[in-house]
Amino acid sequence: MILFPLLLCLVLLSLSRAIDSDCTAPCVPGDEDIMSKKEHGTSAVPVQDNLRWGCSKTLADRICNYNRHYAEDSGYWQHSSEFLAEIAELKKNNESMQFFDSNTGKLLFTAPKSRTWDDFRVESKSHGWPSFRDEEVNWKNVRVLPDGETVSLAGTHLGHNLPDKKGRRYCINLVSVAGRQIEE
Repeated sequence: MILFPLLLCLVLLSLSRAIDSDCTAPCVPGDEDIMSKKEHGTSAVPVQDNLRWGCSKTLADRICNYNRHYAEDSGYWQHSSEFLAEIAELKKNNESMQFFDSNTGKLLFTAPKSRTWDDFRVESKSHGWPSFRDEEVNWKNVRVLPDGETVSLAGTHLGHNLPDKKGRRYCINLVSVAGRQIEE
């Protein structure tokens, strides 16, 4: 009976180390200090009042600032007609989209890069959350913690690195990247 919990701990530790060691360039590792308690949960500020795509401020605040392990419902992004309409317009014009921190407005992701909008949508739909690849991450503002949690340097919980056969895949909550740009 004691052997099973010990074995489980060893497996989890091994997985944690595997994820940690997977964060090699261009991925930038971070440490737990980024997510330490601040004025507003793990961030110094609450989410912006006017989030993009009709995202819920209440849900965003809970996911971004008072959460380390949970996510918006799978497929949440597919129910935002504003988000889907913006993708359709950008696809028509062969342009990419920028995604900003819902707390600080700093640039976190630009997609798609090195793939099509159709590829982005298929990948995101198959997992349930917008999914980004290494070249789409703005590493100036994003870090990956040893357990795979993906966060902004401001302490915003974004999602997790869930690698697949193509490599690192950052599955990110739409409410975490629905901010409006604030010049840095």
